[in-house]
Amino acid sequence: MTPPRKIFLVATEESGDRLGAALMKVLRQRLGENVVFEGVGGTSMAREGLVSLFPIAELSIMGFSAIPKKLPMILRRLRETTGAVLKAAPDILVIIDSPDFTHRVARRVRRRAPSIPIVDYVSPSVWAWRPGRAAAMRGYIDHVLALLPFEPDAHRRLGGPPCTYVGHPLIEQTAELRPNAEEQARRDAQPPLLLVLPGSRRSEIRHHMAIFGATLGLLQQQGVAFELVLPTMPHLVDAISAALKQWPVQPRVVVGEHDKRAAFRTAYAALCKSGTSTLELAVAGVPMVGAYKGGATEAWIVRRRITSASVILANLVVGENVVPEFIQQDCSPEKLAPALRDVLGATPLRQRQIEAFARLDTIMATGKASPSVGAAEIVLSLLT
Repeated sequence: MTPPRKIFLVATEESGDRLGAALMKVLRQRLGENVVFEGVGGTSMAREGLVSLFPIAELSIMGFSAIPKKLPMILRRLRETTGAVLKAAPDILVIIDSPDFTHRVARRVRRRAPSIPIVDYVSPSVWAWRPGRAAAMRGYIDHVLALLPFEPDAHRRLGGPPCTYVGHPLIEQTAELRPNAEEQARRDAQPPLLLVLPGSRRSEIRHHMAIFGATLGLLQQQGVAFELVLPTMPHLVDAISAALKQWPVQPRVVVGEHDKRAAFRTAYAALCKSGTSTLELAVAGVPMVGAYKGGATEAWIVRRRITSASVILANLVVGENVVPEFIQQDCSPEKLAPALRDVLGATPLRQRQIEAFARLDTIMATGKASPSVGAAEIVLSLLT
């Protein structure tokens, strides 16, 4: 009897956990009972049969200033994960996003067990900052599975490892993000429904809520009509509620992914912290203003290392800066309010965004294969 294939996966954030679970599902469909999974993951990967080495919530760290306090724990988990890979001697190691942790694991494994193939699912943002990482990855990564269509070209240009665009999970979720006839009618109705997305981490809430609230207060003072909705997740409700006490205009707060997607389907415009949500809004066809404000240490480092023309993911994917972005000192009510007023009106800026977002289906297409199927095929090719 052929021994089962052993696949070791490392995902330390919720988004990576979802990618890992989808990949595991397809691999099990292809390999049947002839596969064993080990590694680090969250609840989604647990449902597919993974017993995680430790709870991934331990590594949910945001901002450079938070790292020193957590460093002893991070280093301990890094040693444990590397040791577990070496002990398991898997047929392949798949690291999923979270490059500050997973790439350290990969480098250590490559030094001590160079025969284990290593796949990186989700490219680091080498096209945005620290481009030298791409060439360095050739020393310990055998293949990169890219979520964004421009990333293979970026790795070729920067001397990175082989890289294949397998697709972003959002391309399978368009029905959940785009309105039906009734929802489109609400999107077109008055007053316009305005979404506010301050972030998915407590540090982001802390940095954005006061600024976003003051921005909305300015709009209200200027007589701009809107119905305000703020989507968030259960673990952030207390932080959001505390910050909202200072807002001059109160939103309707909706909690959870289901209600967030429902809000996207009826929204007319959005004020959004830069990140994946900007691409979600673009797929949903919602014009927006992008913003980001971080801590002082983070701002100092990022200002010196950003190399891309935009930090807004929606802009990078459509290939032009259609979403206005206000970063660090530019993230102020005085600058955000006029831009937000622009996307709430029948303006050239709004129309330009709508036309650009309409191209996303073509830009992000992968053919017939879903992202998880495309990813699984490459993983399987490296097993043989």
